[in-house]
Amino acid sequence: MQEPKIMNGVNVTDLFNTIDAIEENSEIAKFNFRGSNVWLDGGKNRTTISDFHGACEDQPHASAFIFKADEPPVLLGEDTGANPVEYALTALAACVTTAMVYHAAARGIHLEEVESRIEGDLDLRGFLGMDKSIRNGYEGVNMKIRVKADVPEEQLEEVMNLGPAYSPVFDIFTNSVPVSVSLDRSESSARKRAA
Repeated sequence: MQEPKIMNGVNVTDLFNTIDAIEENSEIAKFNFRGSNVWLDGGKNRTTISDFHGACEDQPHASAFIFKADEPPVLLGEDTGANPVEYALTALAACVTTAMVYHAAARGIHLEEVESRIEGDLDLRGFLGMDKSIRNGYEGVNMKIRVKADVPEEQLEEVMNLGPAYSPVFDIFTNSVPVSVSLDRSESSARKRAA
């Protein structure tokens, strides 16, 4: 058996095997990610991620991931966790980085370092319902990425652009995604909350 090819910490052999498998059966590519959230108090709530559906079956995580959310004191919280819009920036930065690393690895480009700084501008008047012309979310997001790679300087921007080109979260941020929010009236839901 041949040794797997590893580039940037990515098993490129498995990556291309996955692509081959998806070409044979596109159902393997369909994933459903999910989480459950519970309000705790004030601006505090907690999301638990324990499993997802992918490669045609449910996939448990080795252990559940817990994301505590809160607001800073200036936004009437207790600062016990990042706030939701900070998690959104985290998701964007992480996904752009991962997409860049995976696609660089697939192209045989060795990355030595990747660092980024991300920030978003938000006007609270939208969230507070004070001005309907102001959106509730970010007015704009800026991300600066520093890349050190084994390519000529003039190709660094091409490498960096692999992230935004293939990142699912970048796509979520930059394209309208249908979102449905509905009231769950099931008894099991009410019992879970009471427990």
